[in-house]
Amino acid sequence: MKYVDEFRDGALARGLGERIAAEVQPGRRYSFMEFCGGHTHAISRYGIAELLPPEVRMIHGPGCPVCVLPIGRIDQAIGLALDRGAIVCSYGDTMRVPASGGLSLMKAKARGGDIRMVYSAADALRLARENPAREVVFFAIGFETTTPPTALVIQQAARESLANFSVLSCHVLTPSAITHILESAEVREWGTVPIDGFIGPAHVSIVIGSMPYEHFAEEYRKPVVIAGFEPLDVMQALLMLVRQVNEGRAEVENEFARAVTREGNLAAQQAVSQVFELRERFEWRGLGEVPYSALKIRPGFAAFDAERRFGLEYRPVPDHKQCECGAILRGVKRPVDCKLFGNVCTPENPVGSCMVSTEGACSAHYSYGRYRDMKRDMNRDTKDAA
Repeated sequence: MKYVDEFRDGALARGLGERIAAEVQPGRRYSFMEFCGGHTHAISRYGIAELLPPEVRMIHGPGCPVCVLPIGRIDQAIGLALDRGAIVCSYGDTMRVPASGGLSLMKAKARGGDIRMVYSAADALRLARENPAREVVFFAIGFETTTPPTALVIQQAARESLANFSVLSCHVLTPSAITHILESAEVREWGTVPIDGFIGPAHVSIVIGSMPYEHFAEEYRKPVVIAGFEPLDVMQALLMLVRQVNEGRAEVENEFARAVTREGNLAAQQAVSQVFELRERFEWRGLGEVPYSALKIRPGFAAFDAERRFGLEYRPVPDHKQCECGAILRGVKRPVDCKLFGNVCTPENPVGSCMVSTEGACSAHYSYGRYRDMKRDMNRDTKDAA
């Protein structure tokens, strides 16, 4: 954990690529989904796909927190700021996610909404203490990684009887989303998204451990290898997945053993279970409604639930008609398959949520992959001309 360079050694990465190429079986295709947006970013940034043999295909999954945030939830947060006069706080990437009417949290701020970027849930709690005459709402998003801090600030607000603080919870769950993907028609019926295994998320797994993935190996016969975010972590995980497929195994292996255990962080899990409970249904951008895939605040902490406090009702809103984020999040399409990619839709002017965060598939490919695409096309044109 002390060093970074040892996990970014180019010669070792190329060696792992050669090892993978040597072990792929002739005539066989391997399709692996990286679920976490951090892995999507790493794969694009370090050119990992270029080190892999053509038989190995990477599929981007819905593991970017802001990418899966539906428009209707952002509309709720914007409404709290513009219509209810609340101070709305959230993380930086959330500020730029497109919402209804051409708005985003950032654009709503420009219209006069008191919307503030914070670095942690504790920052929102501090703002509530400093502004006792104002309602302060923390717009809480993310997977299991960011859920424990939200639980802790709700517990702290309860201890302080902080009457002007509440949370709009949009925390979602990794295992439920993976199950939804494996049960989808694209995977089970039509086979348009073949998945031979998963690269398990790093930070999420630190919290929940490796145990929740055992279900996918046993029930769906899909191997899972939990990996860190560095390029050698990802390459080693891919080698482990290729070996499992070749040997007909479907197991959970932990490449990121320096940080992940089977049980996970029990203290963090306990805090979450004390404050949150499962929602029956929750809409994901690109996936639609996914049962038992998100968390809501328990009745015991209802005083800090923004949905209850403000009587919020959720209204689904469709994405831009030409935006392919939904299909990209399901692994059906690639960023370059979208007509808006790179011209109308850019990181500076995102039309879809996949272009907002650096962990989004479109943003990652725009920042890194498109240059390699241009170089590849130029080389192909040169060969054709010769």
